[in-house]
Amino acid sequence: MARVLVVDDEPQLRRALDINLRIRGYEVVLAETGEQALEQAARQRPDLVILDLGLPGIDGVEVIRGLRGWTDIPVIVLTVRDMGSEKVVALDAGADDYVTKPFGLDELLARVRAALRRAAPRSGDEPVVTTASFTVDLAAKQVHTPAGDVRLTPTEWLIVETLVRNEGRLVTHRQLLDQVWGPTATYGSNLLRVHLAHIRRKLEPDPTNPRHFHTEPGMGYRFVRDDELGQPQHDLS
Repeated sequence: MARVLVVDDEPQLRRALDINLRIRGYEVVLAETGEQALEQAARQRPDLVILDLGLPGIDGVEVIRGLRGWTDIPVIVLTVRDMGSEKVVALDAGADDYVTKPFGLDELLARVRAALRRAAPRSGDEPVVTTASFTVDLAAKQVHTPAGDVRLTPTEWLIVETLVRNEGRLVTHRQLLDQVWGPTATYGSNLLRVHLAHIRRKLEPDPTNPRHFHTEPGMGYRFVRDDELGQPQHDLS
């Protein structure tokens, strides 16, 4: 049974998540402030944290930084629609994913399941990642499709490798730029958009409706093996 720490200062939302998570077999720990969140995390050792960013006292970003000082448990942040910059700060601080309020319960639960799967103990890094459309061999640095091997440029490979190794997790533009071109890179998201378009043409069955390499508008990109978090996208920005 996975233990989930829910941190939100809205009593109704806290209660709703408590009930719905328990019904689905999760053990739930509740907190309404950042201070309580850090205390409960240290005491209860949850497997995942659902964290509202807009908390009284210590805010959500500071909670993430506090957690990351001693644990790598998954953190899903809850934000409101006009908190775009705060999302980026939270992700850079160490959050694994985010859900925008108001959100559907099914979407949140899907992200919880995905985060717990990624955090599950493994015997080692997965050398081969297989989707319905292609296979990525991380050890050999090769990509195969039913039609044969796919040639990626070194830059395209680094982007694919970074996204695949963060399966299901949002990778921000800044994180991708740092990983591929280094922290001093001055390139912008337009360059990433061009490379993602090339990658989709090579790997996606329908590049205009990507199934595996998803755009999070204004934020970054997300790789999924199967599109369980939503329908294929039309927006390739």
